[in-house]
Amino acid sequence: MYIHVPFCTTRCGYCDFNTYTANELGAGVSRATYADSVIAELGLARRVLAAAGDVPAASTVFVGGGTPTLLEPVALGRMVDAVGRLFGLLPDAEVTTEANPDSVDARSLEGLRAAGFTRISFGMQSAVPHVLETLDRTHTPGRVADAVTWARSAGFEQVSLDLIYGTPGESPQDWQRSLDAALALGPDHISAYALIVEPGTRMAARVARGELPAPEDDELADAYLAADEVLGRHGFDWYEVSNWAVDAKAQCRHNLGYWRGDDWWGAGPGAHSHVSGTRWWNVKHPAAYAARIVGGDSPAQAREILNSAQRTAEQILLSTRLASGCSLATLSARGRSAAATLAADGLLDPEPLAQDRAVLTLRGRLLADAVVRELVD
Repeated sequence: MYIHVPFCTTRCGYCDFNTYTANELGAGVSRATYADSVIAELGLARRVLAAAGDVPAASTVFVGGGTPTLLEPVALGRMVDAVGRLFGLLPDAEVTTEANPDSVDARSLEGLRAAGFTRISFGMQSAVPHVLETLDRTHTPGRVADAVTWARSAGFEQVSLDLIYGTPGESPQDWQRSLDAALALGPDHISAYALIVEPGTRMAARVARGELPAPEDDELADAYLAADEVLGRHGFDWYEVSNWAVDAKAQCRHNLGYWRGDDWWGAGPGAHSHVSGTRWWNVKHPAAYAARIVGGDSPAQAREILNSAQRTAEQILLSTRLASGCSLATLSARGRSAAATLAADGLLDPEPLAQDRAVLTLRGRLLADAVVRELVD
């Protein structure tokens, strides 16, 4: 289950996610009643799946945003409780929430842990003040350390940190400083994402005006290589192109489900879902979402049914990003021939290839999109 919470205090200049500040919400939307809307959609999901003859228990719940922790822990807990009541939660279910470091304190983290959350992912992004300022992040570097300490004291089983590299003005020394600071906090999991200047964002406008330099591909590649080297030296193994964990238990099982093509239901405005090759997405604006829920209507805006070729292409695309790789049985004859060429070029590891798995080398991870294009017909 994925639950989207679209609220943010401020909008970061690089962000193009489906998020809204208070003055963008409009009538009929309230943080106080948001959990009720999501719970109503979860009830709809229960009825739809029951009519189809299968209501599986949830193995993971991921609450993302936005800034989910702008809601009270009780409200977030009510949504998790609704998943358990309507679907059931497996005994070892992973229950994650994202959080901005300045949106939590010791009390709220204790409340989240008591509400059933087992994992928390903090949006650290950087440990360097001028980089945070360019990203329009509102927390200070020291706040991340406090948040991790509070989360551990509250009893969270897994703590993850998100980092961004390639911010305009970020030097290699700045990036090294952020990596060192993240590792010093003792997380179980680190995600490191290259900054993408998305069209329509405030940062894109600043780049277009020449106020900020656009990220350079070579600099992004160097930052990725630095991250992999430093994280590997400190006991973190990559398990997906942008994700490292201290062991298999620390890997994000929810995101692994996406990359493996599992079924999921996404609740909330703009949330996407996928069940048995059918994919659909909800209306994006919280006001439109709330109106449909209040009217007893489905919040779904549109859907698509994937054909066999599309499902295979997605399976190749997603599984190739994983350290476990893509089964050669998924590939066509042309794709298997391409895999042999890619191994000869140093982009796929020849050892797992001999065991019928296409696994990216470090250089292959830098060129993952190009590799996938060769593997897919």
